[in-house]
Amino acid sequence: MDPADFYTGIVAEIYGPLKSFSQDPEPYAAFVEQAGGPALELGCGDGDPLLELRRRGLEVEGVDSSGDMLERLRERADEQGVSVTVFHQRMEALELPRRYRAIFLAGPTFTLLPDDATALAALRRIRAHLTDDGTALVPLFVPEPTLAEQIGHVRTATSPDGAELRVSVVAEERDERARTQTAQLRYERHHGSESSVVERPWVLHWYPRDVFEHLAAGAGLTATAVTDQQGKPAPAEATNVHFRLQPAV
Repeated sequence: MDPADFYTGIVAEIYGPLKSFSQDPEPYAAFVEQAGGPALELGCGDGDPLLELRRRGLEVEGVDSSGDMLERLRERADEQGVSVTVFHQRMEALELPRRYRAIFLAGPTFTLLPDDATALAALRRIRAHLTDDGTALVPLFVPEPTLAEQIGHVRTATSPDGAELRVSVVAEERDERARTQTAQLRYERHHGSESSVVERPWVLHWYPRDVFEHLAAGAGLTATAVTDQQGKPAPAEATNVHFRLQPAV
């Protein structure tokens, strides 16, 4: 399922209350401050960490493929009194009115692209929107299989109107050759006698370092650093890294 279709309806509603963690804004604030503005967050979702960066006065815009998630971002921005500029577009078909000195993704968003061809298209659009002195920050990770005892485990939360919200992994498949992991997720909303239940496949596609560097080169980008989340050089065996990319000379 396309991420633009995945993060809609009940999934967009449940995403915020039931997400397992919020992105730490510090690495992304430091990146934007170092690279300079204007900046663009790809896959900004419902606003973490974009809203916090805007609250700090950083010149950051956002883009996401899900209209429902962007609507929730706008609602949060209004509630918090934060002004924000966002665009409803796909990463691999990005066509914005200006270029940026800093482009970044927060968390595992790049791994939602389903295959190498789509990833290459996204990297080419990143290059097209970077200034010649710009820098892109792309976090990558290799997902761990869900533990057997966690299959079927239900996480719950309560919505503002009192509805019980639930999410669980009901099945999972992993294809090492294709570098994909597909979790079948069940989302539920129960309020009195009314219930809504949907199941959707959540696909993650990961990249060995050499494969990602090859894709970046094909898009006219050069990897200038591979670090951990704190900005320190990442060891070769690390599976959760941040790539810094700049236009190839």
